[in-house]
Amino acid sequence: MHTLAPAGRPRRFRGRAAGPPPAQVPAGAPGGQDRGPVAPAWGWKAPGAGRAAHVTAPREYQATTTQACGLFPFVAGSGTPAAGTPVGRNQLSGEVVCLDPLAWLRTGLVTNPGTFVLGQPGTGKSTLVKRLVTGAVATGTVALILGDTKPDYTLLAGHLDGQVIRIGRGMDRINPLDAGPLGQALRRMSGPDADALRWEVRSRRLSLLMALCTLVRETRLTNAEEVLLGRAIDLLDERLAGTREPTVSDVLAVIEQGPDTLRAALRAATAGRYASRVADLVFTLDLLCTGSLAGVFDGQTSRPIDLTAPLVSVDISRVGAAGDKLLTAAMLCTWAYGFAMADAAAALAELGTARRRSYLAVLDELWRALRGAPGLVEYADSLTRLNRAKGMASIMITHSLADLDALATEEDRVRARGFADRCAITVLAGLPPGELARVQHITPLTGPEYELVTSWSAPDSWQPGARHPGRGKYLIKTGGRLGIPVELSLVGVEHQLYDTDPKFEPFPGWPAANGRARGRDAP
Repeated sequence: MHTLAPAGRPRRFRGRAAGPPPAQVPAGAPGGQDRGPVAPAWGWKAPGAGRAAHVTAPREYQATTTQACGLFPFVAGSGTPAAGTPVGRNQLSGEVVCLDPLAWLRTGLVTNPGTFVLGQPGTGKSTLVKRLVTGAVATGTVALILGDTKPDYTLLAGHLDGQVIRIGRGMDRINPLDAGPLGQALRRMSGPDADALRWEVRSRRLSLLMALCTLVRETRLTNAEEVLLGRAIDLLDERLAGTREPTVSDVLAVIEQGPDTLRAALRAATAGRYASRVADLVFTLDLLCTGSLAGVFDGQTSRPIDLTAPLVSVDISRVGAAGDKLLTAAMLCTWAYGFAMADAAAALAELGTARRRSYLAVLDELWRALRGAPGLVEYADSLTRLNRAKGMASIMITHSLADLDALATEEDRVRARGFADRCAITVLAGLPPGELARVQHITPLTGPEYELVTSWSAPDSWQPGARHPGRGKYLIKTGGRLGIPVELSLVGVEHQLYDTDPKFEPFPGWPAANGRARGRDAP
């Protein structure tokens, strides 16, 4: 179909154009209505023949923000971050959006490398985090999955030649008093630096042991019990002299023996007085060794973390079947062991015996580790507070801020809100209005942002097979900037590596198998 050209201009066709009127054809130019010559790229060089030598720059205007606000929304945005791992395209502009807390910190986009991911189950939180983990490993950052409860990251760890540690009865163990990589660094150091690191190791052992005792007892330890545990750890260090790591069973045994050093620390003049004052603590430690936590934290670490692995995943999914108390203990031990790895690497780098590396720690199911007993939030807070100084970024993942209401005390609830407050980057997946009301206290949202995240929270149809509207969609917020709406799309092998619902997919022959099962169950 031909199109009509404006008056005074040649008619244009697909691929060919008729020349201008004969009076306007310059000398030597091909012409003739029968031949239909192709016009030059800039048009015929003649008056009224569509000649354009260049595009004239538009006129520029300046105005105050009060005057220019009437032009909003603008045709083009300010662009999206290009530093980090590509996570998808901007839903408004189509630009590629990149995200990496360490890369954003280095380029000055954020002031700390903490990331808080919040969204309903099934909206793709783990998929986004796996993309970030893959990008981090590709750029030389060591990824630490500290407590994989499902597990979601085991397949990815195998694909990236990482290390998988499986915690559970009859499987791998973690010794809460194991100095881990810090002990390796300590054996290579001397002088004041070694003394400072030795006190750090002692502090970590004591803090984790107190957290586990608090979890078992479901209440805080007394000051006298804290002093006694510290002296018991010191005494074991002197006796073992670096030959092996002390264990919880060793602490229980030395407290039951009641040597003079421990009696003096407890201000107990007689053996009877000492026994009465340590009775509660002895039963608490005994529960760690013989109770519901037996077989997991009462021996030596069976498989130490590999400092050279690109990715380390600690799988605690088998522990979760034994109850929340055991799962909480596993998460606390895993966090302590993982953060000690980063501290040890920094100490070895300062000695010149290892290269400095950066770390990305993933803390999934965050609130399950905080609600086990009063005071556990304080311990977790002390572990994660100084990540920036350690060269470590953290990604905390949870379903709902309403889990804060389940914490035992108001002090714990206030401290737990600090986890989200300290994260410079907040990623929101689909959330209902009630949950967004809580989010507003941490990350203020504009009206359109609020409506956008709410629209991702639930399907708008009962049609079977319909795609969830929030699947793979995220709003990235940082500081007072407007959020970036991103949609992630998987490529290649990511469809298999990032799948978190493999057990719900039909397998070959499943209708027949279900039919046979119904036949067996029938009376």
